[in-house]
Amino acid sequence: MDMLLQIEKMNQHYAVDALCWKYTKPYDFYNNILTSNAILELLSNKYYVVLDGCDEFIGFFCTGRSAQVPAGDSFHVYNEDCVDIGLGMKPELTGKGKGYEFFSHILHFVEENHNGKDIRLTVATFNKRAIHLYEKVGFVKQMEFSSLEADFITMIKSNT
Repeated sequence: MDMLLQIEKMNQHYAVDALCWKYTKPYDFYNNILTSNAILELLSNKYYVVLDGCDEFIGFFCTGRSAQVPAGDSFHVYNEDCVDIGLGMKPELTGKGKGYEFFSHILHFVEENHNGKDIRLTVATFNKRAIHLYEKVGFVKQMEFSSLEADFITMIKSNT
């Protein structure tokens, strides 16, 4: 993967592609079902694609409400004023040491566009690989909560 990464707005082509990605266990928790509502979600909110230097679609991310897990609301985990981010990397590229550069590029973009606000993300507690990456770039564990599907943790990177 040539790491001259570019960020572009999500479009229908990339939305359909991303919704068809299939992860292996235990990450199959992140698999989606291709529906018109799912496509609409990716097109109507703050979703972006990450392309490598060869214009290959390698991942995506979103900011705002779309990045939150709705079950977290009743646990008040989103009360602090932060920029929420969520992300996904193409399944074939995960677990190969490419996450740091991929995620750092996304973080840089988000920080540039949100004037030094703290950044928060929500991750399933079983996803040790992602949690390790997030800690490596400065995120600190905050609150834990459960939904019917999984246990989650919020992590915050302070930009003050």
